[in-house]
Amino acid sequence: MKLLETYIVRRVGLMFLVALLPVLAIIWTTQVLQRINLVTDSGQSIGSFAKLATLILPTIIPIVLPFALVIGITQTLTAMNNDSELTVMEAAGANRSVIFRPIMLLAIGISLFSFVVDNMVEPKARVVARQMVAEAYADLLSTVIEEKNFRRIEDGLYVQISQRLSGRILKGLFVADSRDPAFDLLYYAKEGAVDPSGTSLLMRDGEVHRKTVDGNVSVIKFDSYSFDLSDLTQSRGQATLRSGDRGLGFLLNPDPSDADVKAKPGSYRAELNRRLTEWALPAIFALISLVIAGDARSHREARLHPMVSALTIAFALRWADFYVANQIENSATYIGWLYALNIGAVIVTVILLVRTKKRAMPMTVRMRVSRILIKLQEFFVARGSSTGGGA
Repeated sequence: MKLLETYIVRRVGLMFLVALLPVLAIIWTTQVLQRINLVTDSGQSIGSFAKLATLILPTIIPIVLPFALVIGITQTLTAMNNDSELTVMEAAGANRSVIFRPIMLLAIGISLFSFVVDNMVEPKARVVARQMVAEAYADLLSTVIEEKNFRRIEDGLYVQISQRLSGRILKGLFVADSRDPAFDLLYYAKEGAVDPSGTSLLMRDGEVHRKTVDGNVSVIKFDSYSFDLSDLTQSRGQATLRSGDRGLGFLLNPDPSDADVKAKPGSYRAELNRRLTEWALPAIFALISLVIAGDARSHREARLHPMVSALTIAFALRWADFYVANQIENSATYIGWLYALNIGAVIVTVILLVRTKKRAMPMTVRMRVSRILIKLQEFFVARGSSTGGGA
């Protein structure tokens, strides 16, 4: 790589990192704070929480990379233009490829990195994170339930205890179970305990209220009662994998017997096409940035800051990709639109880049326009003189 190319790629790379790291830190912090309940609800250690926070990073890196690259390119080229560096390079006879080649090599490298993260690292991180959360909530009552607070175990099932003692002993139990639409059940017990396997809740000295749909209520007192938790603990201890958690190989050839594939086949189709297009956004956004900020321009030329223009176009393309990818889940006809958006953006930007950088008016046209302006000026001067003479 030539000296000028090395200089440009170093400046763009540094500005890219300056833009990437703060934005990545802010988004990562907000995502981590949304999962702070893993510690407060299940009593996990800070080490487990730190591990979960680290696993979140691969899910947000591919989203931030393209926009950080736009900021790095436009800010660097604008600064070089303001310092007349682009003008000096042009006057010295440097080819435009001196600017474009190092930036596009950097963008292609970032795109390949995004492909690896999006298709190899992120799915594995998602699986591990889901498994951690599933295991953290597997022991429902001994760790999740807080004293004197209602806690939703799952839809339609709520539990409250007044006191937790050693040996998995629970005092003052209240359980509300409305999972069966035919009737509601309310359990009260002075004392209870979770069996060592975590599959049942043993309640002593209490009563159960059964209310049917027509409003009839029956009350049954009991000395001992066992509330089955086996279905809950089994589902809580196992991570349910979605389309975003699958590797590229699985998306290319989904298992037809998989329960989630049967339930949501469109989500796997949408995820596959999103993976095959999203990784190229850094390179596409780099082309957009070069079209807007790649030429030397006069300081007296009034225009919007190149970063604002480039980011606006980049956000519009990203939103269009996101919208079309979501529509693929409902209809496969949108697949062509997703690829057409990105390929069309590449074609348009490449055409604009290979054209003459100065879309100046040709000399013959300028001479004709000058003659017309001169004649108009002479006409108005002559007309003004005749008007003044008549007065």
